[in-house]
Amino acid sequence: MERLKERLAVARRALATLEEVLAIPRPSRVERDAAIQRFEYTFEACWRAAQRYLMVAEGLSVGSPKACVRAAREAGLLSDEQSVIGLEMVDDRNLTVHTYNDAVAERIHRNLRRYSDLLSHWLNAMEGRINR
Repeated sequence: MERLKERLAVARRALATLEEVLAIPRPSRVERDAAIQRFEYTFEACWRAAQRYLMVAEGLSVGSPKACVRAAREAGLLSDEQSVIGLEMVDDRNLTVHTYNDAVAERIHRNLRRYSDLLSHWLNAMEGRINR
């Protein structure tokens, strides 16, 4: 359980850095790219925390981000609508290596607030369950 709490804390700190850069009103290209980079590591931290949560608290073993989103829906951590956004988020995470393409980078950046909100909800749901 301690390792799970540690992963959740790491994910929470990563999310704070993403939210910080998303607060910039009109980001420059550099700030946009920084936001995408922060999204990448925040996503990784959150899905890994969820993977650990699902194993420890729910007895579910998942090996990929998409399987993790689906299992989180089945466990009641995410709604159907949230899981659809989560699967889109996984696809966008996989596209972040293409930030040199301005059109891709702009599209991903436009989705970051929605993804940040989803990640926050996901972390809150897991933290709420382990702190009961």
